[in-house]
Amino acid sequence: MRIGQIIPNFKAQTTQGPIDFYRWQGDSWVVLFSHPADFTPVCTTELGRIAVHFPEFQKRNTKLLAHSCDKLQSHKDWVNDIKSYCLDIPGDFPYPIIGDETRQLAVQLDMIDEDHKDDPETALTVRALYIIGPDHKLKLSMHYPMSTGRNVDEILRCIDSLQLTTRLPYVATPANWTPGTKVMILPSVEEADVPKLFPKGVERVSMPSGIVYVRTTTDY
Repeated sequence: MRIGQIIPNFKAQTTQGPIDFYRWQGDSWVVLFSHPADFTPVCTTELGRIAVHFPEFQKRNTKLLAHSCDKLQSHKDWVNDIKSYCLDIPGDFPYPIIGDETRQLAVQLDMIDEDHKDDPETALTVRALYIIGPDHKLKLSMHYPMSTGRNVDEILRCIDSLQLTTRLPYVATPANWTPGTKVMILPSVEEADVPKLFPKGVERVSMPSGIVYVRTTTDY
């Protein structure tokens, strides 16, 4: 899947009942993330930490949808393990997990690793994570090997950046940006338009090249 590509609609069975993806998504953002298999140690930590941070995703109008190529009953048993391991998950497990025994959805969404993509007997998906906008377009993707767990704070930071730059398409967020810190003004913004767009001020950084292309502001 490429950034900007429309995620196709699909129907799936989940631990919280059947879903029609577009209808289920509504006008929300979605984090759709896959796992190699149930009862895997790194994935157990990931689903648990994401569940703990569920209220933070809610604040951002973002729904969570996990995926694994196993049976629904296996998912439900795994959820019990996750809740036992992550005791700080409040209440019921907060988001659904798709059951994709045939791997059909994993293949359709390009979530199969190169070594196993053509082997229908192998249910190994890569750790693909897609952030999907309300327009059903893929806004950001992250792919992790089986050996490396995800960072939930980074997922939330990326959502903050995507939502900000969707609201203000003339800015971009720099390396290590966090909400409240400086953003970059796109080079396509004409100097004559800067005072109107950023009335509280802009900082211009002098470069040895003499080209003024680094303009930052906290006015957003």
